[in-house]
Amino acid sequence: MQIPFTVEARPDTGLNNAKLGIWLFLASEVMLFGALFSSYILLRVNADVWPKGHEILSVPVAAFNTVVLISSSVTVIMAWASLKMGSLSKGRMYLLLTFVLGLVFMCVKAYEYNHKFHTGLFPSESTFLAIYFTLTGLHGLHVLGGMIVFAYFWGPGSKMWHSEPEHFTNRIEVAGVYWHFVDLVWIFLFPVLYLL
Repeated sequence: MQIPFTVEARPDTGLNNAKLGIWLFLASEVMLFGALFSSYILLRVNADVWPKGHEILSVPVAAFNTVVLISSSVTVIMAWASLKMGSLSKGRMYLLLTFVLGLVFMCVKAYEYNHKFHTGLFPSESTFLAIYFTLTGLHGLHVLGGMIVFAYFWGPGSKMWHSEPEHFTNRIEVAGVYWHFVDLVWIFLFPVLYLL
């Protein structure tokens, strides 16, 4: 049985199917990252010695990346708002900006990883580095997934605007909800790994 796409909110859930789907998906993602954060806390509490993140990691680089991701949350909202007001060109411009900001984040993260590897800091060196690379690597995969979605909607997916503009706008909104989740995870990762 196929579940139809609905633009209107369903009377039984108060959401359209796409929004309901993304919230259910994000609930599973919360459990995934929650388990990893819990593992981090248990490992840290039970460790005899735990390094300070700011002694190993670059706080200014991570702070820059935090600003980049928060800015990308603003651009994805602007993309959705532009589409709601009927402007595909502005919506595509903001989608492109969101993609570029995601790319900047990934390039900075690649620079950070490269620097760690060149200085001999690998996941096998310590429990802290193992959890750092696990959490930031998994987060990076989520950023990459969001970038792929935005690239699709900026490019070939934008053709839907001409036949079903409201459907297309809802898809951008759902992608934006996912992107906000990815940003929120980073807002937790930054202080936990880099500052504490």
